[in-house]
Amino acid sequence: MRVSDPTSRPLHWLLRPFFRRQRRRFGTELLAARVWATVPPLYLALAGFHAAFERRRSPLPPALRSLVQVRVSQINHCPFCIDLNAALAAERGAGLDKALAVAEWRSHPGFDARERTALEYAEVMTQTDAQVDDALAARLRAHFDEPALIELTALVAFQNLSSKFNAALDIPPQGLCARRR
Repeated sequence: MRVSDPTSRPLHWLLRPFFRRQRRRFGTELLAARVWATVPPLYLALAGFHAAFERRRSPLPPALRSLVQVRVSQINHCPFCIDLNAALAAERGAGLDKALAVAEWRSHPGFDARERTALEYAEVMTQTDAQVDDALAARLRAHFDEPALIELTALVAFQNLSSKFNAALDIPPQGLCARRR
């Protein structure tokens, strides 16, 4: 890791409830979250943005969100994010094998048309040398209404922020997928 051990620093009192919930949910604190918590205003902003995606009334199913996040994380070479989001995909009904096969979404029989379109969009948004063309935009409109498309776009942008941050700081995976097997 390219920063000092964030667990050696005490948590700001405002952040303690967030990390209690993490320990209950994952059995541990997420290392990436502890790094973000080094600067509490950044952590709170990130947590608020993440909570918007996780709301019950999201137009994007939880499993689809996790699959998209895994794919963006793969492209950005973020082992921590791949581990976390694949574990969440498994928890949300996508299955761990499917989550780990997301790089082969074009040829893998386990992905439906809506998932394939979302994953293609995630790839195009993440790759700096690609752009969304009219054909992809038309396929997106066939599967997502406008609020869902806006949320999908924001999710991909958010995961790019998160995975690039974690990859740049070389935050390691925490074995969350291994706990799902």
